[in-house]
Amino acid sequence: MKSFAQSCDEFIKKNLGDSTMELTAIYHRPESEYAYLYKDKTMHIRIRTKKGDIERINLHYGDPFIFIEDRYEAIKEMTKITSDALFDYWQVEVTVGYARLQYLFELKDKQGHKILYGDKGCVENTLENLHYEGNGFKLPYIHEIDACHVPDWVAETVWYQIFPERFANGNVALSPEGALAWDSSITPKSEDFFGGDLQGIIDHLDYLQDLGITGLYLCPIFESPSNHKYNTTDYFEIDRHFGDKKIFRKLVDQAHQRGMKIMLDAVFNHIGDQSPQWQDVLKHGEDSAYKDWFHVQEFPVTKDKLANPRKLPYHTFAFESYMPKLNTANPQVRDYLLSVATYWIEEFDIDAWRLDVANEVDHHFWRDFRKAVLAKKPDLYILGEVWHTSQPWLNGDEFHAVMNYPLSDSIKDYFLRGVKKTSQFIDEINGQSMYYRKQISEVMFNLLDSHDTERILATAKGDVQLVKSALTCLFLQRGTPCFYYGTELELDGGPDPDCRRVMPWDRVSDSNNMLHFMKKLIQLRKDVSNIIQHGTYNLKEIKPDVVSLAWDYDGQKVQAIFNQSTENYLVDRDSVVLASHCQETDEGLSILPNGLAVCYQAPEISSSI
Repeated sequence: MKSFAQSCDEFIKKNLGDSTMELTAIYHRPESEYAYLYKDKTMHIRIRTKKGDIERINLHYGDPFIFIEDRYEAIKEMTKITSDALFDYWQVEVTVGYARLQYLFELKDKQGHKILYGDKGCVENTLENLHYEGNGFKLPYIHEIDACHVPDWVAETVWYQIFPERFANGNVALSPEGALAWDSSITPKSEDFFGGDLQGIIDHLDYLQDLGITGLYLCPIFESPSNHKYNTTDYFEIDRHFGDKKIFRKLVDQAHQRGMKIMLDAVFNHIGDQSPQWQDVLKHGEDSAYKDWFHVQEFPVTKDKLANPRKLPYHTFAFESYMPKLNTANPQVRDYLLSVATYWIEEFDIDAWRLDVANEVDHHFWRDFRKAVLAKKPDLYILGEVWHTSQPWLNGDEFHAVMNYPLSDSIKDYFLRGVKKTSQFIDEINGQSMYYRKQISEVMFNLLDSHDTERILATAKGDVQLVKSALTCLFLQRGTPCFYYGTELELDGGPDPDCRRVMPWDRVSDSNNMLHFMKKLIQLRKDVSNIIQHGTYNLKEIKPDVVSLAWDYDGQKVQAIFNQSTENYLVDRDSVVLASHCQETDEGLSILPNGLAVCYQAPEISSSI
């Protein structure tokens, strides 16, 4: 049997002559991020080719039943929308009249050679092949219900992540015994408490509103013996050191009055070892009513079996014995957790769920979860914690988005760690922009650090200017931006648990430069959000190590210039709306090394006499 490579070689020799077209780089897949319903009956069709290989691509398309009688109804030229290190990515928008689509790609290389590419792969560019029904890709019926629908409000939101135990102490009477002094210079240990609570968040809602925040992501607030609360004891109760349901209702109501959304953290992959369900398993072993709620490999579960984390008699999160993994395939567990998810929506009107360790829970459960929560609140935002590429969860039947750690890594590697060349950074960001359907990209949760990572100031080795560049780049990406509490006050901290220091409220002042910068950056994001979400994007190196990130939409243009070189870079000062580490000169605004400037150009208004 011939290999695919051998078949390609024979095809090239027979049909393409001296063409160097790389057939093996051509890729398309229907019913994926390469062919999907965007919105308003608009389809996005994409194809991938070898970088620099193809000069032009036409899409032949139409209704498959009309094709039988009259061939393809239309031809549309595709646009090369971005490129990464290896590939070019092309896209075209088409509308369909009868909710059905058949299509075929016609590719022309730079030597003028053409081929057709469809359901049977690469074929010779002949009328016979163009008119052969079997060559066309098919979308037999485009169902609106199968499309990826996302909540409209998310793309306009600026999130602020709060680790409740460390944000503010609003009620000292609730503080755990032995709580430490509220001092951000203290490096916290894993078991330390400082007394942060929900009242502390309420007390600072005006601060957050003034900052420009429109969404609050709260790490777990349910009953748990730890400071992080990721080992839940009771999902139906607020932890007593944080407050109670009355105070939580007040928090939600007052946040909503200020135009802020509330996202809670759902830890459904595992539960805490102090939970009544797990305690029952420890007590009754195989006779426990909850034995099938978990992945117990060997009974009884006794303390002497917990000495070696890699030889635990039950499955856990990582190898943490105090976090036994839940069996979400069990109907009882499923029903219990879904009742938790819907309870906090129905009773307290929360706006979003962030799903902890989401990639270790079965897909079947998350499909049921989506149906259950959206039945209670159709515009609820479902965010999964997945640290890698996440197409399997983002097909419209599970999550709306995931935490965008690949983007985070690329930005930090370039701006903060300095370990990536400019070309590598651009290739990575461009490649990531093609991971998902556009509506998914519009609500991706973009962040740089969190309770699970070292703080970005630590990554930057204390260089605040580098942090400003990284944050500006983040805030000008398609998606919904989030930053971690204290970033605006230059809060430092290494890996967990050091990244969970207390909020340095003593640094809040009108003269705080970083705080002032973040307010301006947040307002800029709000001002240009529509351009970013709907515009065309261009990331390029305009001079060695000087990066331009530009968005164009409806005659408006926003462009950020990041000077990562060792020389100054001059821009027109009149169009600059945000700048950092720049210097006024007679010629214009000079961006110093590691500085940045964001420019805005309004649409030109033509006049006639």
